[in-house]
Amino acid sequence: MLYRFSLYLALFLGLSTLSIAEEANRPRQLLLVSFDGGGDNRLWQRSRDFAHRADIRFTYFLSCSLVIAREDATAYKGPDRKAGRSNIGFAQTREEARTRLSHVWQAHREGHEIASHTCGHFDGAPWSVSDWKNEMQSFRAILSGAWTANDAAAEEPEGWNGFVAGIDGFRAPYLSAPDSLFEAERAEGFVYDASTVTKGPLMPKERKGVLAFGLPLIPEGPKSRPIIAMDYNLFIRHSAGVENPSRSAEFEERAYAAFRAAFDRQYEGDRIPMQIGLHFVEMNEGAYWRAMERLVTEVCGQPDVGCVTYREAIKEMEGRDGRDVSGL
Repeated sequence: MLYRFSLYLALFLGLSTLSIAEEANRPRQLLLVSFDGGGDNRLWQRSRDFAHRADIRFTYFLSCSLVIAREDATAYKGPDRKAGRSNIGFAQTREEARTRLSHVWQAHREGHEIASHTCGHFDGAPWSVSDWKNEMQSFRAILSGAWTANDAAAEEPEGWNGFVAGIDGFRAPYLSAPDSLFEAERAEGFVYDASTVTKGPLMPKERKGVLAFGLPLIPEGPKSRPIIAMDYNLFIRHSAGVENPSRSAEFEERAYAAFRAAFDRQYEGDRIPMQIGLHFVEMNEGAYWRAMERLVTEVCGQPDVGCVTYREAIKEMEGRDGRDVSGL
C-alpha cells in the first residue's frame, strides 16, 4: 500500500517519466518461508492446506530420522554417535512414517521444495568434511529406501529416487555452519545453503562454491532488539523456552509486527528477499505459525510479491543487478 502511494505521489509531484518507469520496473519482493524438521503429520497437512489457499510455496528442510520407524532406528548412525541415536527421535510406527512420506511427495508435487536438514539433528560445528558428507549421504540413502523400509515398496511413487537425488538445498541443525559444511555441500551436489545468520536481510553470497542464504536479524519487541527471524528464537525471548499459552495472543502480535515491519522495509526499499524460518512445533500455542500466516495472507496475493521456495528465488534472482547465481 505504501509503495503504491509513493508512486501516486511521484506522479502528483511531476517526477520524470523515467523515474516512474524505474519504479515500475523494480523486482518483485520475494518472501521465503521455510520449516525445519518436517515431523508432525498434522502440521504437514495444515501447511499444505494453507499454502493452497494463500498462494505460497514453502521450503521444507526435512530431517530423515523422521521417516525411520523407531523399531528400525539402528539403521541410522550419525557421526561419532551410536547407531539408533537422534536428537529429534524417530517415527513412532511405520504407519506414521508412511504418512509422512506421502506428505513429502504430495508437497513436492504441489510445487513446494524439499531440502535437507540432515538426519539426527546433531550440532555439526566440530565435524570434519568427511563427517558432513557421511551425514548427507545417510540422508539420501535413508530417504531413497524409505518406502521399502516402511513396508510400502509397492506404494513408492514413480520418480521417487530421481526426486531424492535432485534435492540440492541444505540447512544445518542449530544453524551451525563451519567451513567444512560448505566444502561437503559442494562435494555432495548441494547448490545452496540456508544455515547462516546475517545482520538484516542480505542477498545470498557464494561460499566455497555454494550459494549461502542467511536468516536475517530483524528488530522485535518494545525495544526493537535484533533477533533471528525464526520461531525458536522468538520462543526463547518471549517465554524462556517454556510454553505460556496465556500470553499466546500477545506473542503472536509481537512476532507478526516484527515480520511485517521487516517485510515492509524491504518492499519499500531494496527488495532484498525476506526469509522467515519456522519449525514443525506450535510454540506458545501456535503464536508464531499464526503470525506467519497473517503476514502471508496479507502480502502473497500482491502482484509485485512472490512467496516462493529457495530454488525459485535463485532462479528469479539470476541476473538481478548484474548478479549471476545460475552457475553454482
